[in-house]
Amino acid sequence: MVEAIRARRRNPWYLPDVELPSAVEVTGDAAAAAAAATLVIVAVPSEFFAGAVGRLGALTAPVLSATKGFEPARHRRMSEVAAERWPGVPVAVLSGPTFAREVARGQPTAAVVASRDDGLAAELQRRLGSREFRLYTNRDVIGVEVGGALKNVIALATGMADGLGLGENARAALVTRGLAEITRLAVALGGEPATLAGLAGLGDLVLTSTGTLSRNRALGMALARGESREAAQQATRMVAEGVPTVRSALALAARHGVTLPIATEIAAVLFEGKSPAEGLRSLLGRAATREDVRVGERDA
Repeated sequence: MVEAIRARRRNPWYLPDVELPSAVEVTGDAAAAAAAATLVIVAVPSEFFAGAVGRLGALTAPVLSATKGFEPARHRRMSEVAAERWPGVPVAVLSGPTFAREVARGQPTAAVVASRDDGLAAELQRRLGSREFRLYTNRDVIGVEVGGALKNVIALATGMADGLGLGENARAALVTRGLAEITRLAVALGGEPATLAGLAGLGDLVLTSTGTLSRNRALGMALARGESREAAQQATRMVAEGVPTVRSALALAARHGVTLPIATEIAAVLFEGKSPAEGLRSLLGRAATREDVRVGERDA
């Protein structure tokens, strides 16, 4: 694969119609590339993140995670995994409403680079941002990472609703109540509620829950058509991050006493044989309650 990409200047599996910039060097030696780098960007599916950073040697350059998810085994955020691997190395995260195809084509995109180190965030904003790729900085690493991870779970739900033909009202309800679930968990983990109203929260949630390029929404629609999770996932090389993320979300919610009704039903569909129609009926059958969007809200 490395030789094919080097020769063709295109990735035949992912974005085969996008040519790599001439300045990009292709290598299969990640450790050597990282050792010589002034910035290490890790952009792999969450289930492979720990293994990927484990193969890299000692680093002094800052690390930027562009992965949206949790480490499946310990339910840790990617920045926590990177900080554990390289104690003392500055770590930042990149998230927001960003379909890779549109970014690669230079279409206008806005995203967030988050770090507790204001200087690092500003440096990455300068180095990576452009007119077409507008970057905002944020100090709330937790909120940015949780928003980027859990929006995939809600997109599975909107995909199921769309696949069942439940209408746009239902989709809007799932997005709105999904945002409440994401915010509850983010705050319980130490994030700021305002972060979830921004690009890494609401922005990414809306894109992934409604966009035609969304892998998680597409998986939800396939499940609604009666396809099995295994068959739908095997039909594409792309990873639907919502599948492993929902397990971590529920584990963290249980640990912190947070209720995630939508995530609970999605997990039942994915892992317990419940049909998408049954899962959404369970949500509709919940007892009516008062809409409460305060930070301390525990239910939906």
